[in-house]
Amino acid sequence: MERCDNDMPFLLKYEHVAWYEDGRVYILDRRVFPAEIKFVECTTYKEVAKCITDMVTQSTGPYTAVGMGMALAAYECKDMPEAEQESFLKQASYDLAHSRLTAAHRYGKVTGHCLDAALKALKEGRSTVEACFDRTIESLNRRYSTMQIVGDYLADIIPEGGTILTQCFGETIIATVMRAAKKKNKTFKAICAETRPFFQGARLTASCFAEMGIDTTVITDNMAAWAMESGKVDLFTSACDAMALDGYIANKIGSFQIAILSKYFGIPYYVTGIPDAGKKTMKDIEIEMRDPEDVLKAEGPRHCMKEVKGLYPAFDIVPPHLITGLVTDKGVYVPELISHYYDTSTEEYY
Repeated sequence: MERCDNDMPFLLKYEHVAWYEDGRVYILDRRVFPAEIKFVECTTYKEVAKCITDMVTQSTGPYTAVGMGMALAAYECKDMPEAEQESFLKQASYDLAHSRLTAAHRYGKVTGHCLDAALKALKEGRSTVEACFDRTIESLNRRYSTMQIVGDYLADIIPEGGTILTQCFGETIIATVMRAAKKKNKTFKAICAETRPFFQGARLTASCFAEMGIDTTVITDNMAAWAMESGKVDLFTSACDAMALDGYIANKIGSFQIAILSKYFGIPYYVTGIPDAGKKTMKDIEIEMRDPEDVLKAEGPRHCMKEVKGLYPAFDIVPPHLITGLVTDKGVYVPELISHYYDTSTEEYY
């Protein structure tokens, strides 16, 4: 089986994201990594969906998890009559795609393709489980390959010897930009905002950078202005969970305020990703509201009095005038012109 995760850090190896095997899906619990390497074992596709909802896996990890979840759904219904299998798989595709709100459109691309592959296999008398699994691997290879092109463009933008600031966990772009920089003999340093309340920047992004030999520093979320004013940041970059065709993007909560700071201090902000054809404007981006209790604790006991309330929007939306460029597999776009991405033929991404 051809794979595109060679030279990737531990977190980005296919089996370490989500993996189907013998009627089970194993998902690396990113909520406890790197202190603990633990996999959550799922025996139903609904358990996979719950893992995604509960943020056992985040960033683009759910793209893999929903595909592997479809393989598990196919296993669950393999002994049912054909009509019941079809109904079961359609429901699984919907449920997995809607395990989180803001990225449901993207998840649905993955589950939809798995569904098509499974139904075709069902008609031809082939294994629906293998069809879903193989389609998920194809999707992984395609995403990793596409993001390598994006990483190549971003590596060209990063100044030699400079320092980038990141927000949350950009997953494949982290490894691909490092591979590109290594190929170009370019060096850079990374500062990772910790990303409350699940600390993806500190636990995931920083781990990947450090594992691949990048000089890596973690700051708390409220240190970004100090770091920029002190001249420690040359470029701010993030991935995005949604990229609308009017140039607005959604990313992990906190991205908006760092973008404002970048504008104030004259630091360029480059967003990586592929625009969402189904999101014409920012109004098409729905912001997921999560359990506010997560804000009132930090990987442990509640640190607020019982009378205190929390508020937890998972993402915020950054307007195009704060973004220097949108880095895609077709090059770097001025945000206001990102709709032209679809003026030319486009390879399937999911």
